[in-house]
Amino acid sequence: MKLNSKYMGLELKNPIVASASPLSRNLDNIKSLEDAGAAAVVLFSLFEEQLIHENAAMDHLLSSGANSFAESLSYFPDVEDYEVGPENYLNLIRQAREATDIPIIASLNGASNKGWIEFSKKMEQAGASAIELNTYRIPVDLNIPGNEVEKNYINVIKAVKSSVSIPVAVKLSPFFSSMGHVSKQIDAAGADALVLFNRFYQPDVDLEKLEIHPSLELSQANEIRLPLLWIAVLHGNIKASLAASRGVENATEVIKYIMAGADVVMTTSALLKKGISHLSVILKDLQKWMEDKDYESVEQMRGCMSQKNVADPTAFERANYIKVLESYENPYLP
Repeated sequence: MKLNSKYMGLELKNPIVASASPLSRNLDNIKSLEDAGAAAVVLFSLFEEQLIHENAAMDHLLSSGANSFAESLSYFPDVEDYEVGPENYLNLIRQAREATDIPIIASLNGASNKGWIEFSKKMEQAGASAIELNTYRIPVDLNIPGNEVEKNYINVIKAVKSSVSIPVAVKLSPFFSSMGHVSKQIDAAGADALVLFNRFYQPDVDLEKLEIHPSLELSQANEIRLPLLWIAVLHGNIKASLAASRGVENATEVIKYIMAGADVVMTTSALLKKGISHLSVILKDLQKWMEDKDYESVEQMRGCMSQKNVADPTAFERANYIKVLESYENPYLP
């Protein structure tokens, strides 16, 4: 049985990838993910705002004694005593590459073209196998039209692709008026992979304190429907690799995503809930299902349930919307 997969040119031993999460902040965890069967690990996201804050703090630290007496400056701590900028992150990339035999994918969330380009270069130089652009941003400015938002995505991708030679993936949100068209534009701009989808962590309202309350809820299996749809639609219609990244709890979701057309399937929430060792359970159950169904390889499965290969492709379109509504039965309705 062949579990090997290819993701944006990277040869992987299987299609299961550990997506960006707090688990990858620790080298021992990264090694444990590999031991559990992860074919690649996406490191936690590095945010440009964090780096700007660190640099600003260092500038303040260095300038705070500028008007002091010379004698007092001897008590000033050496710059080398402080971790400035992305050094911790870059060191983790170097250490992970040395300690493991799987691809280490860096994750970057930039706030400016300069940030995207500058930190992408540093990630490549540190030894990252690829870079995942985490395009998490909610355009709350009511004066920005949709085409400007899309144009910004394209400009970022082109800027990063022109500055690095390693593969570049783009983690997208589903909130575009024409998801298919945006995907084709991003593909044409040179993205090596699309990761579907990013999760937006909408705030709640605390009625007691009358405050906005940020909260994080881990994904559940019932969230696979939307990325499953778009992976099935995009498979075979764009050059970029497709990664599924939502609602993966067990092998069931992995199988569905691959059959829809995903090149790799990413999981985090299940590992945070059940532990890193759960990844080996997912992998084992995937193998068992393939044996039971007489599949000889993951490649044989891939895309067999995509829009291009199913007997009724309208199941992905409006005709199915009507069928679903008509098929609903409620015992309390006449």
